[in-house]
Amino acid sequence: MSPDRPVFLNLARIRFPVGAVASIGHRVSGVLLVLALPLAVWALVRSLIADRFPMETGAFVRVPAALLAWAAAHHLVAGIRHLLTDVGIGSSLPAARASAYAALIAGGAVGLALLLL
Repeated sequence: MSPDRPVFLNLARIRFPVGAVASIGHRVSGVLLVLALPLAVWALVRSLIADRFPMETGAFVRVPAALLAWAAAHHLVAGIRHLLTDVGIGSSLPAARASAYAALIAGGAVGLALLLL
C-alpha cells in the first residue's frame, strides 16, 4: 500500500472532547434560533388575532417548542460560558470541562422539561 493513499476515517469512532460538543451545540442552537425567527414572527401575528390562534398541545407543537427551548437555553448558557472563559474565568481544563457539562445538561434539562410538561 502506498503511503500517499488517503486514509479511511471511521467517523463513528471519532470522539470529541466535551468542550467541542458544547461549542458545536452553541453554533447549532444559534442557527436554529435564527431560522426560527420567521416562525416566531408568524406566531406573534397569529396570536394577536385572538379567534384565529387555537392553543394546540399536541406533539406537532410540543416537539418543535421543546427544540426551540433547548436551543435558547443552550445558546444562553453556552454563550455565558464562552464569555467567562474569554475573560479568563474557568479557563483551566477541569473548570472548562465542568462548565461544558453544565451547559449541555442545562440546555437538555430545559428542552426535556418542556417536552414532558
